[in-house]
Amino acid sequence: MSGRVIVVGAGPVGLALAGELRVGGAEVTVLERLAAPTTESRATTLDARTMELLDERGLLATLGTVPRESRGHFGGLPLDLDGQPSPFAGQWKVPQARVEALLGDRARALGADVRREHEVRALHRTEDGVTVDAVGLGSGRKVRLTAAYVVGCDGEESTVAALAGFEFHGRDARRELLRCDVRGVDIPDRRFQRLPGGFAVAATREGLTRVMVHEYGRTPAPRTTAPGFDEVVEAWARVTGEDIGAGTPVWVNAFGDVSRQATRYRRGRVLLAGDAAHRHLPVGGQAINLGLQDAFDLGWKLAAEVAGTAPDGLLDSYHEERHRAGHRAMAIIDAQAHIMLGGPEFDPLRSLFRELLDHRAVRELLASRLGGLDAGAGSPPEPAEPAGTPNR
Repeated sequence: MSGRVIVVGAGPVGLALAGELRVGGAEVTVLERLAAPTTESRATTLDARTMELLDERGLLATLGTVPRESRGHFGGLPLDLDGQPSPFAGQWKVPQARVEALLGDRARALGADVRREHEVRALHRTEDGVTVDAVGLGSGRKVRLTAAYVVGCDGEESTVAALAGFEFHGRDARRELLRCDVRGVDIPDRRFQRLPGGFAVAATREGLTRVMVHEYGRTPAPRTTAPGFDEVVEAWARVTGEDIGAGTPVWVNAFGDVSRQATRYRRGRVLLAGDAAHRHLPVGGQAINLGLQDAFDLGWKLAAEVAGTAPDGLLDSYHEERHRAGHRAMAIIDAQAHIMLGGPEFDPLRSLFRELLDHRAVRELLASRLGGLDAGAGSPPEPAEPAGTPNR
């Protein structure tokens, strides 16, 4: 049987997994459809548990100075994170593109074979492995690879999940938000601001302003492409009264409060991690952090399985632990969506949570869960020596 693991998707989750597998001695091939890494930073926040995991692997020195914020939020309501039981309490502001570059450099340095412009078209499972058929998008050449295991880290519309027949439970999005990074606008920062017509966020860093806007009652539009900048401009004006039309858009997208989770993260020799396994509103950086924690938990377990050193049930524990962690996180995300984006009918819920957040025990419980500190997954039995805390 081949000792190779094929990872589909070279985003942060796939590259983190590839690095972990190489540390464990597995042969790794990463297949990615895109020709180059994206420069878009959809996520900008790492939580306390992810920082702990990066620290265990000696990666924080490479990140250098990382801005830290001690104030987070729950559904837009302020939440102090200093009490998290971690040396990395708080939220750490690192653009997704920077995390992806860090993890990609590590995976390649450890010997992972990262192949871009390769689109997976078919999976064929056998008794002792999986065959993957892919096409080189630049050359049109067909490629067939055989591996012991395949892991889908290929996002919400996962090709691996579809080809392998994974089932999902949950619901489609009920609300839609528009998001844009834009240069050349001068507007006040807005932190989870509820206005009469909708919800608005604006934050400017180094000349780039990120805006997010939701109009109350706005349902997701059928989309095959990203929205135009003009759509964001019009929605922003209706909600805030401000004109951002003279700005230069860098990136525009739309997203909703979908909530779907794979019923199993493993089907035989095919597994899922990150957004391929769970789809939800990306509030507070939960998507990238949940995904990275999936990868760090799966990596050492799958490497041990491939090497023949894993005890019985070790690989199955990946589903058991990470499915439970994902389910708990998605329940909290759903509650936050109601508080942030719901109309006046959710005012009683907002009032209740404002009162609850006056209690220290509630704040500490929510801060721990939002920081990924209630799951504890991702560390092998003997982790690497910590590399120390980053500059604050």
